[in-house]
Amino acid sequence: MDYNPEGPFADPCPTKTRADLEWDRVLEALAERCASRGGKRLARALPFASTRAEALTALAEVREAVELARAGEPVPARDVAELEDALDRARIGAALANEELRAVLGLLEAARTSRQYLQNRRQIAPALYAACATNPELDAVARELAAAFDPDGTLADRASPRLEALRAERRAVRERLVRRLEDLIQKHEDILQDRYWTERDGRYVLPVRSDAHERFPGIVHATSASGATVFVEPRVLVETGNRMKMVDAEVAREELAIYAALTARVAEDVESVAAAARALTHADVRAAAARLAEDLDLTFPDVPEDAFGAGRGASEGGSRPTSIELIGGRHPLLALDGVKVVPSDLAMSAGRGMIVSGPNAGGKTVALKTLGLAALMVRAGLPVAAREGSRVALFDVVLTDVGDEQNLHKNLSTFSAHVKNLGRILGETRPGALVLLDELAGGTDPREGEALAAAVLDSLCARGGTVASTTHYEGLKALALGDQRFENASVGFDLATMSPTFRLVVGVPGASSALAVARRFGIPGPVLERAERFLTKEAVTFEQMVEKLSAERRALELAREDAEREAAASRAKRRELEAEIERARDKERGVITREGEALLASLRRAREDLKAAQARLRGKPTEEDVRAAARAMDAVGQKTSIGGELELRPKDEPQARPAIDPATIRVGARVYVPRLRAEAEVVEVLSGGQLRVTAGALKLTTSIAELRGTGAPPAPAAPPQRRVDLDAAADPDVPIQTADNTVDLRGLRAHEAVAMAEQFLDRSLGAGRKVTFFVHGHGTGALRDAVREALRGSPYVARLRPGGPSEGGDGVTVAWLKW
Repeated sequence: MDYNPEGPFADPCPTKTRADLEWDRVLEALAERCASRGGKRLARALPFASTRAEALTALAEVREAVELARAGEPVPARDVAELEDALDRARIGAALANEELRAVLGLLEAARTSRQYLQNRRQIAPALYAACATNPELDAVARELAAAFDPDGTLADRASPRLEALRAERRAVRERLVRRLEDLIQKHEDILQDRYWTERDGRYVLPVRSDAHERFPGIVHATSASGATVFVEPRVLVETGNRMKMVDAEVAREELAIYAALTARVAEDVESVAAAARALTHADVRAAAARLAEDLDLTFPDVPEDAFGAGRGASEGGSRPTSIELIGGRHPLLALDGVKVVPSDLAMSAGRGMIVSGPNAGGKTVALKTLGLAALMVRAGLPVAAREGSRVALFDVVLTDVGDEQNLHKNLSTFSAHVKNLGRILGETRPGALVLLDELAGGTDPREGEALAAAVLDSLCARGGTVASTTHYEGLKALALGDQRFENASVGFDLATMSPTFRLVVGVPGASSALAVARRFGIPGPVLERAERFLTKEAVTFEQMVEKLSAERRALELAREDAEREAAASRAKRRELEAEIERARDKERGVITREGEALLASLRRAREDLKAAQARLRGKPTEEDVRAAARAMDAVGQKTSIGGELELRPKDEPQARPAIDPATIRVGARVYVPRLRAEAEVVEVLSGGQLRVTAGALKLTTSIAELRGTGAPPAPAAPPQRRVDLDAAADPDVPIQTADNTVDLRGLRAHEAVAMAEQFLDRSLGAGRKVTFFVHGHGTGALRDAVREALRGSPYVARLRPGGPSEGGDGVTVAWLKW
C-alpha cells in the first residue's frame, strides 16, 4: 500500500503492537482518572486521530486542559449517567421513567456548568470550547424538568394543575380514613390485638384478635404469621377506601401523562441532549488526560508537518527529517508503576535504522517500547513522557516484534513465530511506519541469524520505514560503520558494580559483557578462561574496541558533568550577588523612608508651633504673648530655613543634577526630586506636565520641570535659595500642601464633591487652617467647575486660584479661608 501524506492515517496499532507495547495499560490509567462512566468507557477505547488536523486539535485540547489545571481552574468533570438507551426510547415516543428524566436533568445541569466554565475561558481555551460547548437552548429544557420535580426527586404537585388537585383530594380522603380508624380503635379496643392501624394491599385495616373477628364487621385482607391476628378493613370504611383507590389510580395516570409530556419535551431537543452527553464525556477524558500528564510529568512534543517525505526514497540521498526525537524520554508505564526511570535521548529518521546493543536487562527493550508508546500517544492526542523540545511525527502505523511468540497449538517455535511476524512486518513497512524489533533473528544459528537480520534491516530501511532493533550480533553492530543509513546505540554497563546503567548512548555499540556477567554470578574462572580461548581473534578485538570506546565516552561524560557543576556553581554565585545587591537597595529604600517620615514629623511640629503662635496673637494679646509668639516664629524660621533642622539640600550634596528628558518619563521611572533630596519612583503621569512620585512612605505631586536625572551631574551654580513656608501666615501666595489641608474629590459625582468640600471647609476652620487644597483632577472639567462655583459662593472662602505647576495645575483648586 502506498503512503499518502495528505490522506487519512490508518490504525497505527495492530493487535500484536497493542500487546507488545501494553497500550491498554496506558488507556486504563487514563480511564482511572475519569469521573464518569461514559468517560471511562471512551478512555478505554480512545480513538487514534485519522488526520493530522485531528491529532493537532486533540493535543491542543489536552494542552489547554493542562494549562487550566496548573492555573488552579481544572476542567469540571461530573459522574453523569449514560443515557443512550433512554434517549433512543425518547426518539421513538416511549415515555421515560422518573429516574431517567432526573438523569437527563442532571446531564443538562452539568452541561450548563461546563458551558459557563468554557464561555468564561473562551479566549484561553478555544479548542476545548469548540469541542465541548453545548447548546444554550437546553437551559430551557432543564428549567422545565427542574420545575416538575421536588428536591427529593418526587414529581412535584406543581407539575400540573390536575395533579395538584388530585393529590389534595387524596390527602383529604386519607385524613378522613385516619380519623375514622382512630375512632374505631378507641371504640373497639377490647377486640383489637394492638392500638394501631396499617395498610394491606392499599386498604386500611385494623389488627383484630382472631377469636373476635366475627364481632367486628368488615373485610378480612390478611392474617399474621402466627394466626393470632386478623387484619380487617372496617365495613364503614369500605366506600371511603374505594374512593382512595380510585384517586390513587387517577394520580398515577396523571403522573404518567406528565412523564410523557416531559419526555416529549426532551425529544424535541434530543439530538442536542445527545450532543451535550458526548461533549461532557469528551471534556471528562480531556480532564483525565491533564491529570495523567501531571502525574507522569508528560510534555507536548513538536509535531513535524511531513517527516516522511525523504523516507520514501532513502537511496535518493539528501537530508532526512527527524521522524522522532525524544529528549529525556521515559517509559510511561514504568513511571506509572513508580519505578525510577533513567531518561535517555532517542532520535530516529525515516529510511534509517538504529541498532541498540548492550547487556541483557540493560534497558534495550525499554528504549524500544518508549519509542513506540510515544508514537501511539501522539496519534491519540496525549502528551509524551519526555522533556520539552521533543519531536514526534504522526506515524501511519507502529509495527513491533517484541517478546516470545512460541505457540505449541500452531506448531510454531519461537524462531518460527518470529520469522512469520517479520514477514508480516516487511509486507506492511512503508514511509510512515515505525518498526521496532527486539533481538532480531535471534533463536537460531548465529551466523545465519546475523545474515538474516542484516538483510531484514536493509530491506526495511529501503522501504522507507523508521527502524529500531536490539541485537547481540557483532555483525549488526559493525553494520553502521559501513552504511550511513544505520546508527549504533548502546545501553551502558558498569563493570565496577557489574550492573547496567540503563542510560542509552548514541553512536557507540555496546558490549554484551556475557563473560563479565558470568564471572559476577559465580561461573568458575577456568571455565571463563577456556571460553575466552574459544573466542575468535576478531571477536576479542571487537570487544576490546567497544570497551575502549565506552571508556572514552565515560571520560567525556565525567568532563561534561564537571563543566555542568562549575556552571551551576557560577549561576549560584551570581544569584547570591544579585540577592546582596537587592538587599543593599532595600536598605537604601529603608533609609529614604525613615528620613521622609522624620521630615513629615518635623513639618507637623513646625506647623503646630506656628498655629500656637497665631493663637496667642488673636484677641487681646499681652506683651508676653507677643514675645512668646515671636519666639515661636523664630523657632519655626530656624527649622524651615536653609541650614536649619529641615534643610532640604545638604552642603556636601552637589548643587544641581542634569535636567531630565521628558520623553523618558513613564510609570516606574526613577527620578531625583530636589525638594526631597532623594530619588523617587514615578507612580502616575498627569496632564499638563504634572506627575506623582513616591519615595518610601512619602508621596508628592510635582512637575517634570522640577525633576532631575539620577546620574551624577556636573556642578553648575546653585539655584537661588528660598525659604519653605508651612502655611499662608508667612507667605500667603506660596502655601505648602500637606495631607492635613488637602481633600481628594476625584471619582465623586458633582453634588457629592460639593458636599464633601463644604464639610472639609468646616473642619479646616475649626482646625485653624488658612489655606485648603481641593484635588478634583482635570477630566471633562465638570467636577472642577462645580467645586469652584461652590467655593466662590461659600462665606468661608476669601479667595481661590488654580494650583501651581508644583501643586497639580488646573486639577487642583487652592482656597484661602476668612478669619
